[in-house]
Amino acid sequence: MAVHSKTEDLETFITVVDCGSFSGAANLLVQQVAKVSRAVSRLENTLQCTLLNRTTRRLELTEEGHTFIKYAREGLNTLYTGEEAIKLLKQAPSGKLRIDAASPFVLHQLTPLIGEFAKQYPHITLDITSHDSIIDLLEHKTDLAIRIGDLKDSNLHARKLGHSKLRIVASPEYLKSNPKINAINDLTSHKLIGFTDSPKLNSWPLIQPLKLSYSLSASSGETVRQLCLVGQGIALLSDFMIGNDINEKRLIELLPNAVMRPNNREIIQAVYYKNSAVSSRIVAFLDFIKPKLTL
Repeated sequence: MAVHSKTEDLETFITVVDCGSFSGAANLLVQQVAKVSRAVSRLENTLQCTLLNRTTRRLELTEEGHTFIKYAREGLNTLYTGEEAIKLLKQAPSGKLRIDAASPFVLHQLTPLIGEFAKQYPHITLDITSHDSIIDLLEHKTDLAIRIGDLKDSNLHARKLGHSKLRIVASPEYLKSNPKINAINDLTSHKLIGFTDSPKLNSWPLIQPLKLSYSLSASSGETVRQLCLVGQGIALLSDFMIGNDINEKRLIELLPNAVMRPNNREIIQAVYYKNSAVSSRIVAFLDFIKPKLTL
């Protein structure tokens, strides 16, 4: 079997395990399920053992499968490290870089930088996705994710990009037609905009603990911003997405000393798996964006 074919089969096997199904792997790889199944079967024939127990409901790694997948990941990582080392010698980072970030960060921070990055690194192809919830990098085949707040996964390596202050804001239109806000307690008598199914984001880090209720919620930070802009209530949002709105008076900051600082929700980090090679593409991208971000 050719080396390239073996590499593809290893990648397919790992994707099947990470997705937990042949169909899930096929969707991610944009292949037919039969092709994915054949790749795993070729590996099993080469190794002369069963790697996966297949049932109608789920897949489970055999004992041999548990042993092999560790070496499969390490082997592919070593191969990719070698490839990146050669590219670094040529000083020309190239290939696809898959990046994920919350939609407001993509829109307000990354999008304005893409044109200049593309000119500087014409051989890097960016694939940018937006998820407002934390995704599994392996499952979504993502190389790099920009995350806001604490890093919980110990398997991830993080590079801090900076801090972005949280601010309590409302539109001038909302403030004109509602009672004045002079103290933190006044928030309880106002319309607040929160996040759908996100207790962490709906717990505002105020210097005075306060139980808040929300008259309106949205799953996306950008939607929360837009609702705030059209006068639907008060929100707690990050500078990286509302800095221009405040400067141009589209939003007004309220109670500037009410938010506890420092707080973990203001940390912006770039993350990737520790057992992944820090490719020249990732290094190039992070080195390029960090000094240009307006957090």
